[in-house]
Amino acid sequence: MGVLEAILIGIIQGLTEFLPVSSSGHIELSKAILKTTIEGEDNVMFTVVLHAATALSTIVVFRKEILQIFKGLFQFTWNDEFRFSVKIIISMFPAAIVGIVFKEEIDNFFTGEIMLVGLMLLITGAVLFLADKAKNTTKDVGIIESIIIGVSQAVAILPGISRSGATIGTSVLLGIDRTKAAKFSFLMVVPLIFGKMAKLVLDGKISFQSNDIFAYIAGFLAAFVVGLLACTWMIALVKKSQLKYFSFYCFIVGTIAIFRACYLLI
Repeated sequence: MGVLEAILIGIIQGLTEFLPVSSSGHIELSKAILKTTIEGEDNVMFTVVLHAATALSTIVVFRKEILQIFKGLFQFTWNDEFRFSVKIIISMFPAAIVGIVFKEEIDNFFTGEIMLVGLMLLITGAVLFLADKAKNTTKDVGIIESIIIGVSQAVAILPGISRSGATIGTSVLLGIDRTKAAKFSFLMVVPLIFGKMAKLVLDGKISFQSNDIFAYIAGFLAAFVVGLLACTWMIALVKKSQLKYFSFYCFIVGTIAIFRACYLLI
């Protein structure tokens, strides 16, 4: 994989990680279109590098909120920050369990399955369309809600199901305030990403001796910079209740992907 390809995929990751259109689905589609040769452990590493970049983008955008959470935690009292942290931890369990138990099955989904990506994009579009119509979104995230949102994040492991779309859409459908839904959605994934990276390092599956090291760096920087812009933009869009436009986009791209997959089968 060349540096230009890595930058392009990094830009796609930066946009689609925060915009509710499925970063994993678009990366799989872009790999199929570009016919990249990155496979096996290199494929895993490049995916992790890109997600690390967007996780860092999230930390930068929500740096004040994250600092406030840590200050609250070290007060060792049942305050708002401590309760929020508990909800974040609870929301992580479904995705963590699915990722560990079904690791091999999940890896098989990321092998250019264009038909699967197309079908999942249609589902993402439907969730976004319904969420855009939701009324009475004034609630805060509770314990039960954090579990349900966590389950939606676990489902979003499938390429084509947008993680931000699934979690924000589920939150809004549960009646949660749109701004709080976006904040919870973006913060809940950060510990999972760094946890995944730590596991890969401990398992010896991450190596920086690859010939694609410059491509990794270029992809990381592209995803980070674009992620900063996309995260800020997405927060504003959620506040204005404009998810339906992304649902239309998912319907269009999903349909194209399905037709493309059918054409390749002929």
